[in-house]
Amino acid sequence: MARPVCLITGASAGIGAACAVLASQRGYDVALTYNSDPAGAKAVAVAAGEAGAKTHVIQCDVADPAAIEAMYATVDAQFGRLDALVNNAGIVDQAARVTQMSHARLRQMFDVNVIGAIEVAQGAVVRMEAAGKGVIVNITSAAARLGSANQYVDYASSKAAMDIFTKGLSDEVAAKGIRVMAVAPGLIDTEIHAKGGDPDRAARLAHMVPMARTGSAEEVAKAVLFLLSDEASYITGSTLNVTGGR
Repeated sequence: MARPVCLITGASAGIGAACAVLASQRGYDVALTYNSDPAGAKAVAVAAGEAGAKTHVIQCDVADPAAIEAMYATVDAQFGRLDALVNNAGIVDQAARVTQMSHARLRQMFDVNVIGAIEVAQGAVVRMEAAGKGVIVNITSAAARLGSANQYVDYASSKAAMDIFTKGLSDEVAAKGIRVMAVAPGLIDTEIHAKGGDPDRAARLAHMVPMARTGSAEEVAKAVLFLLSDEASYITGSTLNVTGGR
C-alpha cells in the first residue's frame, strides 16, 4: 500500500523539522521545503528517511508565486499525490514598536506569512479536490490572540489573518472531503526567538505560562499529526492552541 504524502513548508528547523520527522514515523512520505538553509533541510530529510519515508527537499521562497508553482511541479513529479499539507513557512523580524516598522518590513511579513501561505494552500486544495480528500494544517501563533505589543505586532497580525483564513477555507472545502485546521504554538523553545533578536526570550518568559515552562517543537508536531490523522476526522475549521495554557 502506497504511503500518503505530506508537504511541509519551512522544514529545515524548528516546528517544521519536528513535523517532518514525526510524519515520517507515522507513515508519511515527505516533501520538505526550505528557503535559505539547505544543509538543515537535508539533515531533516536524512532523519525522516531513517524512519522509512521517501523524502524530497525543495528550495522555495513562498513569497514568490513562481517558486510555489515550481514546488508543486516537483511534488507532482516526485510523488504523484498530495494527502496532507503542513503550511509552516514563515518569518519574524527584530522586536520593535509599531511606529518603528518600515513599509518594507510590513510588506515582507505579509508577503510570506499571509499571501505566500494562502498561495501554498491554493495549490494543495487544487490537488486535494481532484483526489476527493486531504488535510491542511496551518501553523499560526498564540501571538494572534496576545498581540505581541512592543515586540512583533506585525507578526501577530499576520498570524491572526491565517487563523481566519483557516476558518474560511475550511468552510469552502469541507464538502470536497478536505479538512483545514490551524495549530497556534505558544512559547516554544526554537530558533525563532534568536531570529527576533532575543535568543533568551523563551526561557525569560516561561514564568508567564500556566504550566511554568516552554514547549518543544516535538510537542507542537504531535498536535499537528493528531489533526492530520483519522482520529481528528470530525475536526475542521478550528485552531488548536498548543500554549501550556497561556
